Amino acid sequence: MNYEDIKKLIEDMGNSKIDALDIEFPDGVKISMKKNTAPVAQVPQIAMPKENVQVQNVQIDTTAAKEEKKDEKVIKSPMVGTFYASNSPKEEPFVKVGDKVKKGQVVCIVEAMKLMNEIESEYDGEIAEICVSNEEMVEYGTPLFKLK
Repeated sequence: MNYEDIKKLIEDMGNSKIDALDIEFPDGVKISMKKNTAPVAQVPQIAMPKENVQVQNVQIDTTAAKEEKKDEKVIKSPMVGTFYASNSPKEEPFVKVGDKVKKGQVVCIVEAMKLMNEIESEYDGEIAEICVSNEEMVEYGTPLFKLK
C-alpha cells in the first residue's frame, strides 16, 4: 500500500460517520485508525422576539406530583393490538377502578393478529385509572392501567 492510498483512506474516514477502523491485509500490513472526536451536544436554537420581554422567576412545587408517581405503578401493553376490557361485550370487565388486583391476575385482553392475549397484572395494587377505552387500538408500551 503506497502513501497516496493511505492518504486517501484517512481522508475517506475523516468524511465518514465511522469512529474507528481496523484493517489487516494478507501481506501482514495492519492499519488501525480512530477518530479523536468527543460527542457534541446539540443545543436547540431559540428565536428571540424583537419586543422587550420580561421574565419573572417562577417556582413550581412538584414534590407532591413526584410522590404520587413514586407509588404509582403502570401496566403497559406488551404488544400492538386491540384492547378489550372483558371476554365478550356482554360480560363484566375484568377490572374496574377501585378493584384490588394481585400479580398474575388477568386485567384485560389485547387482540393481536386474531389471537386473544390475556394481559396479567405485573403488580399487586388497586386500579387507580383505566387509561384506554374498550376496543381501542394500543401500541407496544401504551399505558393500560395505573395502580396505587
